[in-house]
Amino acid sequence: MSTLRFLAATSLAAFTLATWPMLAWQDLPAQERRGSDPPHTLDLTWDRWLDHKEIGERMQLMARTWPKFLTLSSMGKSYGGRELWVMTINNPDTGPESSKAGMYIEGNVHGNEIQGAEVCLYTIWYLMENYNRNPEIKRLVDERVFYIVPTVNPDGRDFFLYGAGAGARTGHVPVDEDGDGLFDEDGPDDLNGNGVIEQIRKYVPGQGTHRISHDDPRILEAVPPGEKGDWILLGSEGIDNDGDGRVNEDGPGGYDPNRNYGADWQPNYIQSGAMDYPFQLPEARATEEFLRARPNIAASQSYHNSGGMILRGPGSAWYGDYPPSDIRVYNEIGENGERMLPWYEYYIIWQGLYTVHGGAIDWYNDGHGHISFSNELWNNNQYFQSPLLRDQQQDQRTPISRGLSRYFFDDYLEFGEHYYEWTPFNHPDYGEVELGGWGKLTSRVNPRFMSMELFHRNMAFSLYHADQMPLMRMGETKVERVADGLYRVRVDITNERLIPTITARAANHRVVRPDLLTVSGDVEVLTAAWVPNKLVPGKTQLIDQKDLKRILVRDGHPGRTTRTVEYLVRGRGTMEVTYSSVKGGTVSTTIRLQ
Repeated sequence: MSTLRFLAATSLAAFTLATWPMLAWQDLPAQERRGSDPPHTLDLTWDRWLDHKEIGERMQLMARTWPKFLTLSSMGKSYGGRELWVMTINNPDTGPESSKAGMYIEGNVHGNEIQGAEVCLYTIWYLMENYNRNPEIKRLVDERVFYIVPTVNPDGRDFFLYGAGAGARTGHVPVDEDGDGLFDEDGPDDLNGNGVIEQIRKYVPGQGTHRISHDDPRILEAVPPGEKGDWILLGSEGIDNDGDGRVNEDGPGGYDPNRNYGADWQPNYIQSGAMDYPFQLPEARATEEFLRARPNIAASQSYHNSGGMILRGPGSAWYGDYPPSDIRVYNEIGENGERMLPWYEYYIIWQGLYTVHGGAIDWYNDGHGHISFSNELWNNNQYFQSPLLRDQQQDQRTPISRGLSRYFFDDYLEFGEHYYEWTPFNHPDYGEVELGGWGKLTSRVNPRFMSMELFHRNMAFSLYHADQMPLMRMGETKVERVADGLYRVRVDITNERLIPTITARAANHRVVRPDLLTVSGDVEVLTAAWVPNKLVPGKTQLIDQKDLKRILVRDGHPGRTTRTVEYLVRGRGTMEVTYSSVKGGTVSTTIRLQ
């Protein structure tokens, strides 16, 4: 064989081998093309943190990819002019969004609590990727509508990601924190220009409050009472920018975005960071306007960090607990959440975390009738699995050190990425000091390689929560002829899920429109009553309302309950009985009188 023919033959063989899997894949029927795992429509990665622009681009890409189900819009703009993106997920073939119970999911209320945005994005992607693969996901998307807001605080998020890390919890509406008439003029400073706000320590032999640990020279430990150390801690990296003798006392913003909602709002002297009045912040106001326009929302989830908690309201003890029927709903969802989320515990906010006045979770529950949870997305215990390392977590801690185990984790699993060695620096106010400590993407933010499990488990909890929203069905009907043209009609009405159409708290506050039980057709309704138990003869409970063809059910329909309504009607032909609930949908049944 000539050299030319040999090269041609080997090139053809190489091309055939290189392209054969692709060609064979395309030729196989769908059920045989699975391989080790089904291919993705969008092969997105989940191992990095996105800035606000990238979040918008990813949402736009998903909306273009699945236009039938996804509608991208904006709730409004942040103080800094960034869009508050919201993705609506609805299958129009199964009805308009207003006809279905809605699940509202938000993340990144605090700027430095970044994981929530990625959980939100992952949820959109997962629901769409699996709609045609998983019958349970398909059913959930067909039955429900989702409203997903990855970041409620895009200003704080970008400041955290692009800045050195400090001062990013707040949004960026200017606040005069030190009362000098100036706004945001003295925040942390990256003095050594390494992109991180580090801690400051100063060597003061025999006069300090801390000493270097014998276990690890990177750790400063507090000295016992009565002893003196060689080091003092001077807080975060920065200088006295406004010349008032204080450092870092008036940084960007300076409020708490999760203290500006209407439920149990308290002024700043009671609840720090509350601003001047509820919904003063553009982000909180935009969220409220969005929710108010969608009364079909029955449940909400807000992603925060850290601590590994599934939190429900109320935020303060004096506000009083929820009614027992609501607590039973919360407990079942929260306790099942503990099983779905290892290392997480289910708490009431004021008991398990701290007192919160004017928080979003309380407002969503009290102002809109949602069953509402907040997940604290990361628990530092998740760093460590071995008993030895868990025991080592009990060592002394300082504002800089987080225990020997944290150093071990950073050294051997993240290869020293997050710890900054102490280095000398000549500080204009403090003189010779050292800068060092942990970077911003540690402690509160999970390691990137642990993201997928965190995203998926929290998404799964929120989907379980969404599946427990009210779902109304019409059941068995029964017609009994009492006399000529006079009939007794019984209709079963069922809420198949755990959450009631109106929570007891919402009924007490009258924040949700009553459910409506209506009759249409050429009939006269003489009496209407609830039947306590249709299987046992007994008295019915008469409904004392003026218009029995339009009955207001002010307490809604309980979860996992079938109620039977009995009508005494005069007429002929057909009558239609409809049960309409803003949070459980509208269902009807047609009954023939004969």
